[in-house]
Amino acid sequence: MAEMTGTLRWSAYEHEHMERGSDWFWALGVVAVSSAVVSLLFHNILFAILILLAAALFALLANVPPELITFEVSERGVRVGNVLHRFDEIISFWVEDESGAHPTLLVDTTKPLAPNLIIPIHDVDPHAVRLFLREHAEEVPMKEPFAHKIIEFFGL
Repeated sequence: MAEMTGTLRWSAYEHEHMERGSDWFWALGVVAVSSAVVSLLFHNILFAILILLAAALFALLANVPPELITFEVSERGVRVGNVLHRFDEIISFWVEDESGAHPTLLVDTTKPLAPNLIIPIHDVDPHAVRLFLREHAEEVPMKEPFAHKIIEFFGL
């Protein structure tokens, strides 16, 4: 799907969706209620409420299917959906394509609300993405943030 106009464009789901059975929801409920009870035994009502709210949010997010997002690397920058990250906002990048899984583009930006972009690469040659970005940003080896791996583990 690479275009010859100096733009690489592809679409991918924002994360891999995992179907959850009723056992997963029961386990989440048991862990959340048990943790909230322990918190109440230690007279920490606010933390108990926070635990129950977080569990409810996990349960709601677990059933939301991932959105199909269009990604683009062009002379203007890196576009994720409707948001353009210009090259002057990009600190560095790394194309992770040796882990055996799908290739991933990792981008560090100066934006406070999106400091690390983790972009799945589909239908485009990862080497072409690397070569294109090398002309505009510094290539620095980096790993996927641990928090993102935890979120992926829970399928959110």
